[in-house]
Amino acid sequence: MLNTSALMGGLFRICNSLKWAAICIHLLHCSANLADDRLQVWTHSSTMRPALRYLLYQPSRNPQSEPAPLVLFLHGGGEGGQDIELVKKHGLPKLIAAGQDFPFFVVAPQNPSQTQFWDDQALIDLLDELQRDLPVDSRRVYLTGLSRGAYGAWRLAIQNPNRFAALIPISGGGPAPYASRISHLPVWVFHGARDQSIPLEESQRMVQALKAAHGNVRFTIYPEAGHDAWTATYDDPQIYQWLLQQYRQ
Repeated sequence: MLNTSALMGGLFRICNSLKWAAICIHLLHCSANLADDRLQVWTHSSTMRPALRYLLYQPSRNPQSEPAPLVLFLHGGGEGGQDIELVKKHGLPKLIAAGQDFPFFVVAPQNPSQTQFWDDQALIDLLDELQRDLPVDSRRVYLTGLSRGAYGAWRLAIQNPNRFAALIPISGGGPAPYASRISHLPVWVFHGARDQSIPLEESQRMVQALKAAHGNVRFTIYPEAGHDAWTATYDDPQIYQWLLQQYRQ
């Protein structure tokens, strides 16, 4: 004979469990949306250059706060094009999208080209606009990039030697003959010893050139890392402590 009371009790427990599971899924979804909402999508327009889309993260602050530092993040070659979501694949945008907080603005432009290098003047124009419109501490504007973005970061710093307070290039290289132009700039370089995409020597040349110019440079080599030296770097709280101690001279 069917025990109706037992059956109904079992169904109630199942439905109750499903209800709480649905609530948990909803809360997780809302949390993910809130994290994504903190990376706002904007477009920088210019009459002389193609439009430059970018992600902008604004730190939690009150109106009486001092101006905040800003970090310009340049992505790698695989994240260029027209899909801005690709910029969240690595580095600072990835961490922010996952819910991490930072005490500085983060601007992460997307290179509209999947094959060409960054447009340096477009990046400087974007920085000019952001520093006009946001409460940015002009003494603490920092630059970082990974892979092709590291090449862009090296070049942008060398072409604008008095613009940035510090530089963190990861798994890239730059024009070593001109490294002396940023001998005054605090630089922390990262590379994987087993990088098969961009050889370690690319970073070594830049570090050697800076040392020859009596530059302020640190060099971290991950002995077991391949091309992805950026995950370990951006996951390390020490780089942010070091970064925030640097002021533009």
